[in-house]
Order: sequence, then C-alpha cells, then structure tokens
Amino acid sequence: MSYNLLKGKRGIIFGALNSESIAWKVAERAVEEGAQIVLTNTAVSLRLGEIKTLAEKCNAPIIAADATNIEEIEALVDKTLDYFGGKIDFVLHSIGMSPNVRKNIEYQDLNYAFLDKTLDISALSFHKVMQVLYKKQALAEWGSIVALSYIAAQRTFVGYNDMADAKALLESIARSFGAVFGRDFKVRVNTVSQSPTATTAGKGIKGMEGMLEFANALSPLGNADADNCADYCITLFSDLTRKVTMQNLYHDGGFSTMGLSEEVFKAFIAGKEK
Repeated sequence: MSYNLLKGKRGIIFGALNSESIAWKVAERAVEEGAQIVLTNTAVSLRLGEIKTLAEKCNAPIIAADATNIEEIEALVDKTLDYFGGKIDFVLHSIGMSPNVRKNIEYQDLNYAFLDKTLDISALSFHKVMQVLYKKQALAEWGSIVALSYIAAQRTFVGYNDMADAKALLESIARSFGAVFGRDFKVRVNTVSQSPTATTAGKGIKGMEGMLEFANALSPLGNADADNCADYCITLFSDLTRKVTMQNLYHDGGFSTMGLSEEVFKAFIAGKEK
C-alpha cells in the first residue's frame, strides 16, 4: 500500500546488490511512495549483482561509484544533481564489508590491513559521502540521511568480528555529522540498528543462521526482515520525522531491550537436561 510519503522527493540509494539486499527493498518502496531515485554501487558490484533489473523496475539510472573514493563520490553527486535538476532529499547508506570476516580470521588475530579496509568501506565511506554532500550543499532543507547499523556496535556478538568496530564508528559519525548538517542545512542524520537479516552480506557472517533463530526467539515481535526495514527507512525519509536526528534507532522487534524470553530460557534448560 502506498501513502505517497515521498511524493516529489528525490534520493540516492547506495548498496543495492540483489533482491535480498535491504537497499533493494528500500529502493522499491521509495518509488512506490512517489520518489525518484538514483542507484549506485561499485563497478564490480554492478557487474556481479542484479541491479539492472531493479533499475528497470524503478525507472532509475545507475551511476557507478566507490563510496571510499572522494572523486567518484563527487562525480556521483554532480551527475545526480544534473539528473534531478535540483537538490537531493534523501540518501541511504547500506554499505558494509569485512575482509577479516570473509576470510574467517578471528578477532584476536585481525589482519590490520584488512581492518583498515573494513573501517573504510563500512564506516569512513559514510563520512566521505556526507562530506561531499555537505560541501556541495546537495541536500534539500529537511533532507534525510540514513545508514544501516547493528546492535553489535553496543554489545559483543560472537562472529561479528571487526564489523562491530565499524558499526560503532558509523554511529559516532552519524551523531557528529548530524550536528553539523542539522545546524547548517536542517538536514537530519540517523542510523537504523536492524535485526540480523539474511542478506548476501549477512549470510557471510559466522553463525548467522543460529543468530537469526536466537534473535527471533528473544524478540517479542520476532525479527524485522528486509521489507520491514525498508518501510521504516521510508518513514525516516518522509516529512513525518523532520525533528528526528543524530539517533541510533533500533528496528529489531524488541530484541535490544530484552534480557531473556521464556522461549530462550526453555531452550536453554532443555539443552542442559539432554
């Protein structure tokens, strides 16, 4: 169902790879709600993914850009402003990758060159994108920037590894840049701490299947899936949340506030009795 929440608005969606991606779902919902969008990802991801299908469905151009490269971000923003013929209303940063996780390197044995890449891709890219948007004054007044995070920024989760450090940095960047963007341009910046989600990237995290089951059992409302997350992001892009900024917003079915659920407790006791 469409509520025309984004009618007349224009945005950039970073990170759509395939139909499992949260960014993919956000792009679809944004267009359903009346927005025009530009899709972007690295050149390699564009070759490996299925983004052309999404672009056709959303009637959106694809502009290749590496979000860790300032020059490529600048070109992306310039082309987007030309395409829209005006300023940008919303941006989704859905970017994250850890070479340490991909290569199953344990946290106590981190490869620091890989860690640098993790932080650059998963967190510093957010700062770089906002820095370019800020300097070019590319965001419309009351615009909205959202990045996707995870509760491992605050609590330790086995298997999440150095991505936890990256998410903590991501959330700090959102607060710090949110203060500047809000003061100077009335633009809001938030992060969404999403339930564990079976995206292509998520499936690469050690123990993800078990984490999905555990989180679902602990959460009173169950896990929020990619479609649910897309709906939530749309509200943050809309005018209904104009005064929400510098927040890390949990979208996890209540997981972040729970200590122990009856289902998890019973499963634990049953396991001990075997």
